[in-house]
Amino acid sequence: MSEHTGSAEPSLKEDVLDELGDDRLGEIADLLGTDAAGAHDVVGTTVSELSGGLREKATADPAQAEEVRQALAETQEQQPLQGVATLGRLGGLAAGGLMSGLLTKMSRPVATAVAKKTGLPPATVSRVVELLIPVLLTVFTKRAAGRKAGGGPR
Repeated sequence: MSEHTGSAEPSLKEDVLDELGDDRLGEIADLLGTDAAGAHDVVGTTVSELSGGLREKATADPAQAEEVRQALAETQEQQPLQGVATLGRLGGLAAGGLMSGLLTKMSRPVATAVAKKTGLPPATVSRVVELLIPVLLTVFTKRAAGRKAGGGPR
C-alpha cells in the first residue's frame, strides 16, 4: 500500500499506514472530510509528531527518559495485537500498558501541533490521534517481536 523510501526497512509512518490498511485510512479520511491522500498526509504528520515527542522525552530529563525506556521494554515483552480490531478503543487495550499511557499523555499536545500544521480543527485531530494510538502500539510490538526473532534493531 505505501511507498517505501530508499531504506531497506519501512519507516514508522509506512508501518502505521500498512497496519491501517485502505479501509481504516478511508475511515480517517471520512472523519477529516478529505480524500485518502489527505488522510495519508495527516497520519504521516501525526506519526511524526508522536515519534518526535517520544524522542524528545527520551532525551529530556532522566525521569522522562526512564519512562520511555520502561515503556519500550514493556512493549518488547508484549505479543503483537492482532490487526486493528481495537482501533479507537483505548480502554479496551490489553497490551500497551506504559506505552499506551505515554502516548495518551502526549495525545493532546500532538493534536494541537498537528492541528496548527494542517489547519484542521483540534477536536478532529484529537480523534485521529486517539485512533492511531492502538495502531502505533501494534506496530511497536510487531517491531519488537521482529527484533526478538532475529530481525535486528530498528
